[in-house]
Amino acid sequence: MGVCGCGKSSIGAALAARHGWAFLEGDDLHPPANVARMSQGLPLTDEDRLGWLDAIGAHIAAASHAGTGLVVACSALKRSYRARLDAAGPDVRFLHLAGDRPLIEARMAARANHFMPLSLIESQFATLEPPGPGERAVSVTIDQSPEALLEEAERGLARLRQKEPQP
Repeated sequence: MGVCGCGKSSIGAALAARHGWAFLEGDDLHPPANVARMSQGLPLTDEDRLGWLDAIGAHIAAASHAGTGLVVACSALKRSYRARLDAAGPDVRFLHLAGDRPLIEARMAARANHFMPLSLIESQFATLEPPGPGERAVSVTIDQSPEALLEEAERGLARLRQKEPQP
């Protein structure tokens, strides 16, 4: 999870591949109206996001029911969005890819063929509620190599699992 351009897709796909899990690009589940809105430089509202979050939650629930691993790239910017996704399955964890605005702007400027314009960076940072106490989340900074980021993420996620009550 994180703002646009933080590396959710590349890190998520790498994490999924490392564990032999499926990977889901959450952006692919946006309805056409959401994509059109963002393409026009208009930020999504909470209401715009609800159906999208529920579609992602359905994939999480299906994977949980099947007993298969799934990594989803999804902004999940607000605590309420994460709570909605968390309710979809008992083993949901969040990996927050954190970066400052100049780094995100540089990454977004280098992106090609994506519907999210640079103009929406401000709204992404304004909406972002970093994970806090009580959330099953790990935050890692993105100002490091992908390999180092993955290693830090793995260690953080492992610590989360160790702290949780076992059935």
